[in-house]
Amino acid sequence: MIAKRIIPCLDVKDGKVVKGVRFSQLREIEDPVLLADFYNRSGADELVFYDITASYEKRELFTEVLKKVASVIFIPLTVGGGINSLNDFYRVLHAGADKVSVNSGAIKEPQLIREAAQRFGSQCVVLSVDVKRVAGAFHVFAEGGRKDTGIDALEWIKYGEDLGAGELVINSIDTDGVKNGFDLELLDLVAERTQLPIIASGGAGKKADFLELFQHPKIDAGLAASIFHDRSVEISELKKYLLDNQIFVRPV
Repeated sequence: MIAKRIIPCLDVKDGKVVKGVRFSQLREIEDPVLLADFYNRSGADELVFYDITASYEKRELFTEVLKKVASVIFIPLTVGGGINSLNDFYRVLHAGADKVSVNSGAIKEPQLIREAAQRFGSQCVVLSVDVKRVAGAFHVFAEGGRKDTGIDALEWIKYGEDLGAGELVINSIDTDGVKNGFDLELLDLVAERTQLPIIASGGAGKKADFLELFQHPKIDAGLAASIFHDRSVEISELKKYLLDNQIFVRPV
């Protein structure tokens, strides 16, 4: 049996971890290096690092901060933000990433997914999709949730799988930071259409939200930020709670 994964997320802006609601109203949280070290010691299974304004500001990801984060952790690290070319893959992998997350760059040039999978292996290519309901449909948003591409999210996810992506991060803009639970309707629809591992992001507010999430088929991991950053849920306590409820996770 494959263990379900608990993954904290560092949304980094101007060198600081920030968090908001529905991708806006950002507030500064903490130094990313200190927070990464804390999660490494707290039992996180992996860590995600997003430079959340790199695509919008049309610049490269800040690798100096990334190198410092990578130097203090011993768990897999997924990195995204401003990934637009194979050179960007090389750069963040050289800085310490284990996997690279593509979003806006893949929307602009879908063949980047295929090229990266061929060069680095599918296991290295994570397709991150920011999704929001628009007029009853699920649309893909780009540039940190600022731009509605009009692309059908479910079709895009399947296309990304066909191109060679090895894993999905499904970010629900509708539930992001709201703390009322994961977007299970969206996640179930994604699970029906893909064979890829699915990381669910957006909406976690309490331990029971993870239990409900993992009772849905084909969800491999739960990603969260706010509840871990403010210590309202400790990862060690969450894992014990899940184990007590017959959800297989790696113990701390």
